Amino acid sequence: MKTYEETLRTDLHQYLQWMHEVDERLPQCPDVEEKWEELARAYLPDGIREFAAYPTASLGWMMYIGMAVACWWEEDWEVYSHITDLYAYMRDKRGYDQLDEYIREDVLQLHGDDSAALERLAGECASRTHNLLRRQAIEPGTKQAFDAYVSSLHQLYLMGVAVQLRRMGYHMCRVE
Repeated sequence: MKTYEETLRTDLHQYLQWMHEVDERLPQCPDVEEKWEELARAYLPDGIREFAAYPTASLGWMMYIGMAVACWWEEDWEVYSHITDLYAYMRDKRGYDQLDEYIREDVLQLHGDDSAALERLAGECASRTHNLLRRQAIEPGTKQAFDAYVSSLHQLYLMGVAVQLRRMGYHMCRVE
């Protein structure tokens, strides 16, 4: 599964670089990365339930979650890091189906063309992830399928974090 996750990471990173959404070097933000397991455990029941009918939404929502957490890290991490279930906090604002809109509009404060552009970007990342996942020829319902899904969510979360950090002015480039 490590090879799959590395392949996905490379694909998403190259795509996002081409779109000028991330830098050559991806950021490291330990505070936000430490939230991954907690968020994943909370998200999995909803994400797995929705995957069969709405795979790109199930995948793409995790990219939005990464962006929201990065935004809150910048805004007031002392408050947000102590919320017991950060995923439920987000989801319960408008419900699972509107999670993307809540994050774009209320958390990231995007509207109009900016919101639509982010929707296209996250949709493309989720679609790329789903296509790569399908090409793995993994039998549905197996441990291997579960592990691949979780690996996919992990990379989308990290890419969401990277995109948002760059949008907030954190550039990962060599300082001379």
